[in-house]
Amino acid sequence: MSTQQDRTPDSWPEGPRHRSRPIWLALLLLVAGAVLGGGGVWWSMGDHGPSRSSPATAQPATLYQCPMHPTITADHPGDCPICGMKLVEVRQEESPPAAAPASGERRIAFYRSPMNPGQTSPTPRQDEMGMDYVPVYQDELQGSGGPPVGGLAPVTIAPGRQQLIGLRTVPVTEGPVAGTWRTVGRVQIDPTRVRRTNTKVEGYVERLYVDFVGRPVRRGEPLFSLYSPSLLAAEGEYVLALQTREALAQAGAATASGDTLVASARRKLELWDVPAEELARLERTRQPAKTLTVLSPISGVVTAKNVVEGTRLNPGDSPYEITDLDVVWVMADAYETDLAQVRLRMPASLTLPAYPNRTFTGTVDFVDPLLDSRTRTTKVHLHFANPTGELMPEMFGEVVLAGAGRQGLRIPADAVVRSGTIDVVFLSLGEGRFEPREVYLGARNGNLVEVVSGLEAGQEVVTRANFLVDSESQLRASLAAIGGK
Repeated sequence: MSTQQDRTPDSWPEGPRHRSRPIWLALLLLVAGAVLGGGGVWWSMGDHGPSRSSPATAQPATLYQCPMHPTITADHPGDCPICGMKLVEVRQEESPPAAAPASGERRIAFYRSPMNPGQTSPTPRQDEMGMDYVPVYQDELQGSGGPPVGGLAPVTIAPGRQQLIGLRTVPVTEGPVAGTWRTVGRVQIDPTRVRRTNTKVEGYVERLYVDFVGRPVRRGEPLFSLYSPSLLAAEGEYVLALQTREALAQAGAATASGDTLVASARRKLELWDVPAEELARLERTRQPAKTLTVLSPISGVVTAKNVVEGTRLNPGDSPYEITDLDVVWVMADAYETDLAQVRLRMPASLTLPAYPNRTFTGTVDFVDPLLDSRTRTTKVHLHFANPTGELMPEMFGEVVLAGAGRQGLRIPADAVVRSGTIDVVFLSLGEGRFEPREVYLGARNGNLVEVVSGLEAGQEVVTRANFLVDSESQLRASLAAIGGK
């Protein structure tokens, strides 16, 4: 019979020995894992190989974003806490290390939001709408070497955006300048062709032959008949003088006194505007007429009528005003800067809205020596023939005066932006880049303006949407002033 101390492991019962083996194996594996884990950490922290964070093996970061609420982002999949939609994976490139740009390579200064230019970033990113920021290059801030314009900076506009805002460019061309200039004109009556009828004796209007304003009349056409007791008595005196001269001639007496009497009576009637036809009738019939028919002194249009039948007229009254419209004046406005181009007998043309397909020609006849202090303009008198009466007084039209010109650079006047005290145009540099240029302007020919300096022939300038480009340029200049941040 053996004791407790004499037992060996081999003599232990089978059951307890088999149950203790898994416990030892588990402890052994746990110790080995701890050793290996610590060694791995020490190896990764040491300088024994390439690191995972090395720029050579850098991987793009993954970002999850809500498609409806771009401001909701996460670094792992999930649902939007606002709308419940699943977050969509958005890959963002890590910002590259700063390096000197290669020869000819454009250097990016910063990034700007396409919807809100005031939002900028030194690295690529997206705005609240999910749109990528657009790069702003250093050469855009510096320009193409032209003289800088204060408060303005070069801009870059994508082709799609140019089409959206309607941007257009035109080339700088060479052509005649300072030859013609345009202004507005108003048709007026020629004051030298206005006549007023008047009476030199007292009388009464017996009958009207011209009874409304605007009626055309010919020279010698009856206007009205006048009954005047004084005129009737003067005609009787003339008839009596004629009879007296004849009686003296038949009696064989000297006719000198008779001739003097006839001449005196005839002169009195002539001074009262009795026409020669009426005097001849008196000599022939020896019968004074009750009324005298007053005739039109010129051919023209009745522009004023101050009588009706039965009106009493006094000496000096003006029953009618008649205007000859065969020639009219066009009063054109000339500014101070245009006066040096105006010359007498300079040819001019007139176009009117009433006759869009016709051009009337005339000449400069007179330049008003006085300048209007309010409008800073003076009146240029232009004479236009009007045989058909198509040019009616008070019509407005466009006047073009043609003079001797010279060759020079020209651009559309719409391309010029008045920026403070200077004139600016935006020069196209290609690839969607535009640079502000200060220009000095000269004479203007219609829609074209002369460029004295600042541009060269063949260059492209913005002529439409240039005010939008100007606003963008001012914003870029402000951002550049604060470092683009």
